[in-house]
Amino acid sequence: MASERPSLSAIVCYQDPKAALAWLERALGFETYMLIEAPDGQPLHAEMRFGDSLIMVGSEWTPDHRSPKSIGGKNTAGVHIQIDADIDAHCERARAAGAEIVRDLATMPYGDRTYACRDPEGHIWSVGQTVKAMSRADHEASGVKVVQWP
Repeated sequence: MASERPSLSAIVCYQDPKAALAWLERALGFETYMLIEAPDGQPLHAEMRFGDSLIMVGSEWTPDHRSPKSIGGKNTAGVHIQIDADIDAHCERARAAGAEIVRDLATMPYGDRTYACRDPEGHIWSVGQTVKAMSRADHEASGVKVVQWP
């Protein structure tokens, strides 16, 4: 990474951002990188790292920035994390921390083993681990149409 911050990061809004910081560490393995608090102890700005990636965790600071908990559990975007570690153990860690598993562990045709979980305020997180490297030829042999390939 050329700078200390990646070029793209997500902002995830919570009713209780302090509780979210603790849960994301415990359940998914994020690390709090920066936390700036107001005099009342509420987070003004919080950043969490996962590998070389960054998310910002914030409060519901405008009517357009809401936790799923405030809008009937709906999600308008999702966050995916890609791990190198044992995804089965990662899934169990999330479940033990209270995550609702909304998509069970499965190995996908594109070579990743994945699951998805809902956090205590309703955000849906998908998690994947590459278990089989796939080439363009592998994909085409499976019968899918490869439109673009790096």
